[in-house]
Amino acid sequence: MLRKISRLFTIKTRVEAFLIIYALALGATSRGATYLETYPGTGGWLLFLACTGAVFLAGAKILDCLKFERVEREAVNTSE
Repeated sequence: MLRKISRLFTIKTRVEAFLIIYALALGATSRGATYLETYPGTGGWLLFLACTGAVFLAGAKILDCLKFERVEREAVNTSE
């Protein structure tokens, strides 16, 4: 039963990955807008850029991991 529940939280396809990255981007821009209101000027813009930059890094890592898992799964299937 625990395995079935854990499969719900596993990213399996690129479409799922892009949906998650989109959700992260929405949250990051919302947080960045709050920073712009709280810290007007250069500090707010730097924090906004840090939020959006984190999404780019996380998105790249998610997509790379999907590619790695696909290659690993193909290697296991060919060895059997």
